[in-house]
Amino acid sequence: MMTKNQINECEQLEMLTIEQLVPQDHLVRKLDATIDFSFIYLLVEDLYSTIERPNIDPVVLIKMTFIQYTCGIRSMRQTIKEIETNVAYRWFLGFHTKVPHFSTFGKTMCVDLQIQIYSSRSSIRF
Repeated sequence: MMTKNQINECEQLEMLTIEQLVPQDHLVRKLDATIDFSFIYLLVEDLYSTIERPNIDPVVLIKMTFIQYTCGIRSMRQTIKEIETNVAYRWFLGFHTKVPHFSTFGKTMCVDLQIQIYSSRSSIRF
């Protein structure tokens, strides 16, 4: 049971950045420092819609699958839940706002693209 002082401490406002909350030795920092995800833009260049529709950064989608695979999460729905609450994952993805709905991921990702990306980068060592 929480005392009145503990309740007041929980409601206390403190100014922090996501950068300050993620430890320097965290796995996501190592991933971010080791892997240059910019090659993904070239792979998906032809897949962009010509209709003006909002899109999600393809690097973010790949990083989400990276989190799922690296952390052994079995479903994208659970991965999204983890990303919503895990500050380190949000830092890795560059999210400071709402995380995309899990169905967005399923609608936009192609298994062949994932296989192509991971097989071309399978020699990454940490």
